Amino acid sequence: MTTVASIMTGTVEFVDAGESLAVAARRMRDMDVGALPVRGPDNRLAGIVTDRDIVVKAVAADLDPNVCTVRALVETEPICVDANSDVEEAAARMAEHQIRRLPVVEGDQLVGMVTQADIARAMPDRAGQVVHDVSMETPPGQAQEQAPQTQM
Repeated sequence: MTTVASIMTGTVEFVDAGESLAVAARRMRDMDVGALPVRGPDNRLAGIVTDRDIVVKAVAADLDPNVCTVRALVETEPICVDANSDVEEAAARMAEHQIRRLPVVEGDQLVGMVTQADIARAMPDRAGQVVHDVSMETPPGQAQEQAPQTQM
């Protein structure tokens, strides 16, 4: 069994929920990532913000990214995967929720992030299927980057 811990990125930088979307976007650009875990006031994982969230939910809605905070876009219950889970479970969770990135936890602590690309590399014989499953078209009005559930 290949575990999520063996393929995840273990170095994770948070963005605070009170930071502006502009700060979050610059941090993503500087780190060359498409998502950042969000730290709440209790220093725990409060959600995840993606580049798509910023564009679709803020910029396209004419919200000022210098004024609007990360908190305004974050789902309250992030979809997570346990570090000891099989890569297949992470792939299934991504497909089920139509998301490309998952925070990885041990207990209630964030220990990394796993992406669709990480999973495709770990399962080269199923890479095309993984991409297809996560990218399936969602009917209009039902699109969600994250569902308000968690497995933490």
